[in-house]
Amino acid sequence: MLSVLDLFRVGLGPSSSHTVGPMRIAKRFLREARKSGFLMSAQRVEVELQGSLALTGVGHGTDKAVILGLIGFAPETAEPDAAEAAFHAVIQSKTLQLNDGPTVAFKPIRDLLYRGDIVPDLHPNGMALRLFADPESETADFTRVYYSTGGGFVASARRLAKPAKGDVIDDRTSAPFAFGSAKELLQLCTSNALPIDALILANEDQRRPRAQTLSQIDLITDTMLACIERGLHTDGILPGGLEVERRAPDLYRKLKAGAGVNEREALFDWLNVYAMAVNEENAAGGRVVTAPTNGAAGILPAVLRHYCCEDDGAPVRSKAQRFLLVAGGIGLLYKQRASISGAEMGCQGEVGVACSMAAGGLAAVWGASPIQCLSAAEIGMEHNLGLTCDPVGGLVQIPCIERNAIGTVKAVNAARLALHQSGQGKVSLDQVIETMRQTGLDMSSKYKETSQGGLAVNVVEC
Repeated sequence: MLSVLDLFRVGLGPSSSHTVGPMRIAKRFLREARKSGFLMSAQRVEVELQGSLALTGVGHGTDKAVILGLIGFAPETAEPDAAEAAFHAVIQSKTLQLNDGPTVAFKPIRDLLYRGDIVPDLHPNGMALRLFADPESETADFTRVYYSTGGGFVASARRLAKPAKGDVIDDRTSAPFAFGSAKELLQLCTSNALPIDALILANEDQRRPRAQTLSQIDLITDTMLACIERGLHTDGILPGGLEVERRAPDLYRKLKAGAGVNEREALFDWLNVYAMAVNEENAAGGRVVTAPTNGAAGILPAVLRHYCCEDDGAPVRSKAQRFLLVAGGIGLLYKQRASISGAEMGCQGEVGVACSMAAGGLAAVWGASPIQCLSAAEIGMEHNLGLTCDPVGGLVQIPCIERNAIGTVKAVNAARLALHQSGQGKVSLDQVIETMRQTGLDMSSKYKETSQGGLAVNVVEC
């Protein structure tokens, strides 16, 4: 089964499926080309973005991500300023130094194709890459097709064409407490007298020493908190042309000064400001953690900052670890049984899943039983079912930034509601995950990260 660390990936904004995934795909393509003996003879590279990658690719920074991947940048280590400079250097020079390969001419208008008219059967985020030994030839010497499946995950056409038995993710790593459903997870917790975080840790022990797992969890925590801090202290206008002003810094200053703060509602304000700080950083192409996606990256950090840290922002490691392990375990259920891709599920698969993960994780921090944690996760998703992904201008700004703030408040309330019930609610987490999947399949493509419906067409851009 997958690792929870697969869900929490460090990368650049604004989108895990449209930025992090394509960057990984570009690097993977060149590795395979080198292995097959085609890389060093290449004189031209062509990238064809399909479906949602094409329709919202410009606003989501897919063009930049692809170019950065081709020249050797990795989302985990890329520095935003260095990445921006390298991208502009390619555009100005009209050449690409392929990673571990030759330098080729590169004309975006010719070599970077936006094929929104192609909607692949296997996944809406399709990407075809081709190498040409003769730059004038119309026949590629090496071609591969990949898919960015959400949260930074990528897959080849061959893998998606032959899904594993039961449609689960075929990871080939055994686990002592493997689970494919919330029901199985709860049964394992009950029969082994283990809380969810302990069970998840035992599974992670099969992959690496426990100290390494906890160190990685701590790194994820620190990256999330650093993103909040940058967002709280960076003023300005977000890129992309909508002229959206960063709101988190001003709200933060007001909260620190105590100006206009109603004590009863201050909780909402703090949750809002932390979530918006992250998503404004994401919209600006900053360093964020997929949780489980970039578009929903503000919810888990906001809850973590408010409930798993000291007043000065220092993390309480035990709380943060428990929070992220439980949240990650819940996220694995969505990844395995449905999808975390906005292009497949709409925003219910991003903000909805993040809300569900945060609710379950927070319930665990508050001492909830496994069944209460799973109930919190169920409540978190139940009230996000049908949520559309309709970004204005194809940018991860409106309604995405505020939507993360609202999702954060929902997550906390879901955890509170679950703590007040002793047993299983009328709706199980498995049932709500399956409902989300069915709803996503039924949802019109207009509302699934294509900017062809909803707010994206009803908000007039000036």
